[in-house]
Amino acid sequence: METCYLVLVKRTPAFRDDVGAEHVRFLDDVRARGQLGLTGGFSDKSGGAYVLRGIADLAAAQALVATDPLLVHGSATASIHEWNTR
Repeated sequence: METCYLVLVKRTPAFRDDVGAEHVRFLDDVRARGQLGLTGGFSDKSGGAYVLRGIADLAAAQALVATDPLLVHGSATASIHEWNTR
């Protein structure tokens, strides 16, 4: 069993399209480090989700997500869930 972290991201009314490009670069960097499983947007454009893997613990996942440009710029909120996958 692997412990991953499911990050659910919801757009705020302050969402800015230009921050979306920064978010994609952030995810590309996380992927390059081998810490990103899946990622994708919701079809209704309300937000999306990504799966972090190879992260030490929930606190480390929270610290990483806090650097996501969507959150930094107030374009989204996120909830993080420890997820035991099999």
